[in-house]
Amino acid sequence: MADGAEKTGLMKLSNAALGRLGRNIAQPTYDRSAITPGIVHIGLGNFHRAHQAWYLHRLMQQGEALDWGIIGAGVRAADADQRVRLLEQDCLTTLIALDPAAKSVEISGPMIDFLPVEVGNGALIAQMADPVIRIVSLTVTEGGYYLDPATGGFDAAHPDIAHDAAHPETPRTAFGAMIAALRRRRTAGAGPFTAQSCDNLQGNGTILRQTIVSLARLSDPQLAAWIDQECTFPNAMVDCIVPATGPSEIALARTFGIQDAAPVTHENYRQWVIEDAFCAGRPAWEKVGATMTSEVHAFEKMKIRLLNGGHQVIADPAEIIGLETISDAMAHPLIRSFLRKVAAEEIAPHVPPVPGMAPLAYLGLIETRFANPEIKDTTRRVAFDGSSRHPGFIVPSIRDGLDAGTPVSGLALVSALWARYCDGTREDGSAVAANDPNWDSLQRVAKAARHDPSKWLGMKQIYGDLSDHPELAEAFAKWLSSLYANGVEATLDAYLRS
Repeated sequence: MADGAEKTGLMKLSNAALGRLGRNIAQPTYDRSAITPGIVHIGLGNFHRAHQAWYLHRLMQQGEALDWGIIGAGVRAADADQRVRLLEQDCLTTLIALDPAAKSVEISGPMIDFLPVEVGNGALIAQMADPVIRIVSLTVTEGGYYLDPATGGFDAAHPDIAHDAAHPETPRTAFGAMIAALRRRRTAGAGPFTAQSCDNLQGNGTILRQTIVSLARLSDPQLAAWIDQECTFPNAMVDCIVPATGPSEIALARTFGIQDAAPVTHENYRQWVIEDAFCAGRPAWEKVGATMTSEVHAFEKMKIRLLNGGHQVIADPAEIIGLETISDAMAHPLIRSFLRKVAAEEIAPHVPPVPGMAPLAYLGLIETRFANPEIKDTTRRVAFDGSSRHPGFIVPSIRDGLDAGTPVSGLALVSALWARYCDGTREDGSAVAANDPNWDSLQRVAKAARHDPSKWLGMKQIYGDLSDHPELAEAFAKWLSSLYANGVEATLDAYLRS
């Protein structure tokens, strides 16, 4: 133990600590020194460690997949701090399941290294070019795929993309680095790897293919054609609520006697539905609960529309009235009822069932999960990056409702609440700190929309042509006016009575 840990009676997480932690802490039973790399994961944050890495950890606990070790990587400056934290504890992670009945702890160990985070991404490119790497996976957020918000197509004009097209050997982006590595592999005859998105995007593998092939085409059309033909990009649905780590999560790990600089708390629920399309092999994830199927789309749609969309339904009103966590929002009767009515009447009718689960049953499961008081998932975290999340999670349901002639009044209120949130003040007068990559422009439009609601729906990069629909425009204007005149609670009550 380090001196600081000795003085506090804590065990600093490390390989040396394994076997010496408390008996109530599940630990790797596999020999970590025998793990060899097979996966590079870019964007290694909490969700990856609680989800994809956990499935691999469980497979290793069965004595399998030791040749699929994970090497972490990142392309942002903040990733360098994560690298330091994890390397100092031998890339181990404390996972704390926050079940209302009882907390449980396990140490996860399938990750074996974290690459240097550097300009030009040389180390990352070299590692991905190594033929031992058969999967390159990513969690780079819904907004990280360089999509044109208005069309969903590839944004070739983005400065990062322009840089990578001009400097393909020293790219800025994860996608440029993947292309550079694939160029080396093709030249060396090492073969392709599978590129696997683990982000909350419907058709995430298809979107990843679009980004990589389109970027490659800007500098090397022949390489782009080879990638498109030889690499695979499986679509997948991922699901587990994983709060951000802060002082309280670090303190929680300490109550179990563990000094971990980057512990992960998570709900006691996971789901991973994966298209079985892996050009260079894969771990047998189905042995530890993942669903391998060719019908990912229906699972994706149910989760993205109801769970991710449901998060947006409740996060903004909760933020505006000063509720800190998602469970606080669910404890508020008006917000909980708002979620139930909007989801049941305006979202679920456009969501097909999946094997073993109907949309309304899934909604009930979501309500229980959101209400878990042990999950300190903040409304601010969930409300972050609405300019990516609303187009991905809410707008498609609005469009489906308008096309089907079903109600969209509640979804119009969801959009009005987002506009009210982006105005930048809560009802108690406190300021909302910037909470979107496009916060300044959103705030300008939100302030203009207070006097002219058409300005908000007029953001074509978010809403496309939806402002042309009188039913939506009129409902949005009515609700936005009510939010400013009467407040969130009175407006939610008026909707619920309608």
